[in-house]
Amino acid sequence: MRKKLLIAATIMSILLLVVGFYSLFAEARYRSTLYYGSTGEDVRVVQQKLRNWGYYDGPIDGYYGGKTFQAVRLFQQKNGLKVDGIVGRQTWQALGEPVKPVSYQGRARATGQNTYLLAQLISAEARGEPFEGMVAVGAVILNRVESAAFPNTLAGVIYQPLAFEPVMNGTIYNPPVPEAIRAANLALSGWDPTYGCLYFWNPATARNPWVWRRTIVRRIGNHVFAK
Repeated sequence: MRKKLLIAATIMSILLLVVGFYSLFAEARYRSTLYYGSTGEDVRVVQQKLRNWGYYDGPIDGYYGGKTFQAVRLFQQKNGLKVDGIVGRQTWQALGEPVKPVSYQGRARATGQNTYLLAQLISAEARGEPFEGMVAVGAVILNRVESAAFPNTLAGVIYQPLAFEPVMNGTIYNPPVPEAIRAANLALSGWDPTYGCLYFWNPATARNPWVWRRTIVRRIGNHVFAK
């Protein structure tokens, strides 16, 4: 009897190990949002798939450059997807790869209300900027939501006293341009062109000397983005 129980326990342990390894493997299969300038294994996966299917003839180097961008756009066009060159949820699924749902804890959830509020601020702060710059403004807001130095809700960050000029002058209440709504959705989906920045400003109009003590990471259009 003891021998049978020992065998049963051993089998159960093996099964639990198998399930554990499978969970790790399944987790690794999830892919992240990719865009021009992205690097890494996920980019190589895209390049390899597109090469196998005749959309891409460049190197499998893990860098999302011009050739990869054009190949992704062609793939999107041929498969009835939004042609934006961004490998997001729908494009990954069309490539046969699942995308892990974004899990927000203390971060803004992608509700219609939050999307519209974020789009309003993006539109007011970055109207006329390159599209990547609009997404970057949205990403800064979301990075603040996650930072312990700022309020932990989207509305709290946006309406923090003296934080954003459009809130002070009322232009945030203007209807957002369509590009701002799209940028808000992409920022909420995880695209962060700023690589974790918490601040942005226009160097031509910035008057506060404090901002220049921050570490500038990128410049997109008329804005610089800093940590």
